[in-house]
Amino acid sequence: MRWKDPERPDDFFRGRRLRMIIIKSEDEIKKMREAGRIVAGVLDLMEEKVSAGVSTEQLDRLADGFIRERGGVPSFLGYQGFPRSICTSVNEVVVHGIPDGTRLEEGDIVGIDVGVIYRGYHADAARTYVIGKAEPEALRLVEVTRRSLESGISRCVAGNFLGDVSHAIQSVVEGAGFSVVVQFVGHGIGRSMHEEPQIPNYGKPRHGPRLAAGMTFALEPMVNQGTWEVEVMDDGWTVKTKDRLLSAHFEHTVAVLKDEPLVLTLP
Repeated sequence: MRWKDPERPDDFFRGRRLRMIIIKSEDEIKKMREAGRIVAGVLDLMEEKVSAGVSTEQLDRLADGFIRERGGVPSFLGYQGFPRSICTSVNEVVVHGIPDGTRLEEGDIVGIDVGVIYRGYHADAARTYVIGKAEPEALRLVEVTRRSLESGISRCVAGNFLGDVSHAIQSVVEGAGFSVVVQFVGHGIGRSMHEEPQIPNYGKPRHGPRLAAGMTFALEPMVNQGTWEVEVMDDGWTVKTKDRLLSAHFEHTVAVLKDEPLVLTLP
């Protein structure tokens, strides 16, 4: 989901007209969990298959087959014209990379984003994989991005604010000397792949909507090695870092509960 203002405001939520955030029933969350298991299975399969010499198009075919064999439908295929079943974002590509004949190379990092519809409900998750031996700073970028997602998830508890989630992600990223992408954000999810609210990866504590049990979010820190600025390529999808330094991406679909978050896209 895109947010197109050119500069980051101090408070993402200030002055924004927020639409209704849909509360899910226990049964709806169970259905999303079933979709989430398929997503997790795809990402586990990708972990087995990503290696030097494999093309991103091959990974897309494997993912599509896995999803359909389990009764799911790829959320991304055909969404606003997107031509593939997964997104594969290599090195300086932030998000929305289109699988093609590009072959992975030793030292690459590749973010793979997967969405699945199952029994009418969506789940969405991403991981960044390291191909062979990568530079230490690339490894640190990937690890910090993963930890920032975990930090955001930990704040997904009823009574907290959405700004608490965003701030937790930002604190881990910027504390490590990296940058959060601001033009692309996380989102609510459920019967639709993109629901309210938009969830930036930066923010102020105790700002934004108050969280309630039954809300379901796709949290997805996108973290750049250098500047936070990005560019959309001529294909209308592929997003690259403006300075062409590396970017990493992790994502989980999470349900807000009273006492602790429930991650719906774990195996």
